[in-house]
This record gives sequence, C-alpha cells and structure tokens, in this order.
Amino acid sequence: MNSDGRIRFSRLSQKQALAAAARHEMLYAGRMGGARAVFAFCDLSGLDLSGRNLADADFTGAILEETNLAGARLDAASFFGADLRRANLAEASLRRADMRGACLRGANLIGADLYESDLREGSIAEKDARGNFRVLQHDDRPAELPAAMLNSANLERAKLTGVIAINADFTDAVMKGCRLVRANLREAKLAGANLENADLSGCNLSGADLNGAILIGARMMSTQLDGADLRHALTDAPAGRSLGELALPIDDILESHSRWVESSGREGRPADLTETDLRAVKSLAHRSLTALIAPGAIFYGVNLEGASLQGSNFAGADMRGTKLAGADLRGVNLTAAKLNNADLRDAKVGPLMISDARLLPARLDGAVARYADFRGADLRRARLTDADLAYANLTDCNLKDCDLGSAVLTGAKFSKTLSETLQSSANIA
Repeated sequence: MNSDGRIRFSRLSQKQALAAAARHEMLYAGRMGGARAVFAFCDLSGLDLSGRNLADADFTGAILEETNLAGARLDAASFFGADLRRANLAEASLRRADMRGACLRGANLIGADLYESDLREGSIAEKDARGNFRVLQHDDRPAELPAAMLNSANLERAKLTGVIAINADFTDAVMKGCRLVRANLREAKLAGANLENADLSGCNLSGADLNGAILIGARMMSTQLDGADLRHALTDAPAGRSLGELALPIDDILESHSRWVESSGREGRPADLTETDLRAVKSLAHRSLTALIAPGAIFYGVNLEGASLQGSNFAGADMRGTKLAGADLRGVNLTAAKLNNADLRDAKVGPLMISDARLLPARLDGAVARYADFRGADLRRARLTDADLAYANLTDCNLKDCDLGSAVLTGAKFSKTLSETLQSSANIA
C-alpha cells in the first residue's frame, strides 16, 4: 500500500500471467511444480487468459479491465472487489465464484455460467494494528453491472442482493431462484429471462423489458415496475385459455384423444388445445397424443418424456423447460415455438411416413431453442431455417439432410462428426 493509503497494484506482463496460469493448471492436474494462481491486487488489464483453467484462483481486488477470460474455467475463484470493466467473460464458467463488490460495468458475460455465484455488495477491508477493520478504497467504485451483457447466462440461485445493473442485458438468462432483493435493474433487458422463484422484493425494475419473461413463483413485494414491459410474461396467473374454460375436464379430453389415436379415428375425438395453458397438467409422459392440435399452447415445464406426438401442431407454443426426452416428434410442427432449455435427448424429430411416396418432415422454422439439449436426437430432414440454436447441445445428434439455412449456432456443442457434416452442408448460412 502507498503512503497515501491507496492500494499499490503489481503490473503483470502477458508472459508472467500465462506462467502463473500454467502452474495453476499443473496444481489442478496434480502434477509436480504446480502452484495456486494468486493475482490479488495485480494489474492484468488487457491480458489474454481465455480458455485457461483458473478455478479457485485468487483475483481479489485485481484490475482486469478489458482482460480476455472468454471460455475460462473460473469456478469458485475469488473476484472480491475486482475491476472487471469491459472484461470478456463470454462462455466462462464462474460457478460459485465470489464476485462481491466486483465492478462489471460493460463486461461481456454472454453465455457465462454463474450458477450460485455471489455478486452482492462488498467492500475490501484490512485490520489495523489495533485489530480494527478499515475499508480500503478501490478507485471509489461500488459493486455494479451497468450495461453488462449477460444474454443467455446461467444465474440460477445467484446472489445479486443490492446489485446495480442499470441497462444490463439479461435477455434469455436463466435466473431461477436468483436473489435480487433491493437490486437496481432500471431499464434492464430481461426479455425471455427465466426468473422462476426469484426474489425480486424491493427490486427496481422501472422501465425494464420483461417481455416473455418467466415470473412463476417470483416474490415481488414492494417491487417497482413503473413503465416495465410485461407483455407475454408467464406468471402464476393462467396465460391464454385456462383449463377451466375447456368444454370438458382436461383428463377426459386427453383420454378421448388417446382413444381416437389408438382406434384410428373410430372412437373418441381429436383434442384441440389451441392457446391453452397446460402448466397445471404437470405430466403427459408416455401418453399417446399423436396429431395433437396445440398451436400457441403453454407447455412450460410439462413432462412429455416418451410421449407419442407424431404429426402434432405446436406452432408458436411455449415449451421452454419442457421434458421431451425420448418423445416421438416425427413430422411435428414446431414453427416459431419456444424451446429454450428444453430436454430433447434421444427424441425422434425426423420425417413422418404419410404414405409409401410421402414423408412429412418435422418443422422447427424460426424456433428458439437456446440451451436446448438435443443429445442423441434424430433430426434427419428437419427444417430448421432461421432457428436459434445458440448454446444448444447437439452432441451425437443426427442432422443428415437437415435444412439449417440461416440457423444460429453460436456456442452450440456438437461432435466432430457432426461438425464435418455441418461444414459440408450447402444449407448452412
């Protein structure tokens, strides 16, 4: 510390920072010569540490302005009071990281994993000779996230009590169970964000964009919502047509539909659930629901594992977080459907044989399937034109003869074989 009481920062070169990172990775791998990376009160501004494993590293009070940490593993690392202005943390893993009092103004956290991370207010202090604590100034900057980019980031169960995030972008972020008590999110973008069971008590959301956000179970006591855009937001209230507005109880309607399917139309009748809110159903796992008519319906969180849904119409339906693992979706219409974080592992989403000479391809044109899990799914001949598959897991997925024209594949995961298929496909924009 300088004589004037201000913190003295040690400036590290790129070579020094990489050497410390290499020793840290050796320690993490259990190799001889390894040592924990301690960057406390160091100046690493503008350096490149992208993709490095720095889990449990100490960045307390460090200056990381415009530092490149994209794709780095930073789980349980300490960024207490650190300066991360305009830092690149895109797709970095910051699970359970200590970021109290950190300055993230203008930082890029797109697609970052901040599960259970701590972004509450914090001050750096030291003990004097008498044992009393004295707060140290860090260029007089409070903990803040103004204009930070957290699009599609995972903030589930993160602690953001009292955080300042004016104009921050949380579009499509997963914020389930997030604590945002007394947070300032004025003019923030939260369109499509999942705030299920989040605590927004005393939070300032004036002028915030919450269009299509999920607010089921959210605590909103004394929350300021002046001028906030809440169009299409999912709350505990029914969205669209409620189950009580149907002509018959939903169980009777679905049972009649199953009989219609199994008898090839001789018994029962097809179900029309257009724009119906089906969240209360909870589970339709392994049900026979072929050719179900449900455009614009709300299936958020519904369990449809192993269900027979061939030829069904789910155009524009909200199927975020839906469990569709092992479901038969051959020939399905999911045009413009919302499939963010849906589980489609091993699902059959290929073409449906209509006759000996006709195949009905599955349609996902314009569907939004960010972070959807397609591992092992069969998507042969599926139409995915203009679909948003950012950060989706397409490992071991069959995309043979699939139309991916103009599809968004930013951050998507796929196997080497699939990568070669994508690169050779003429339909990739």
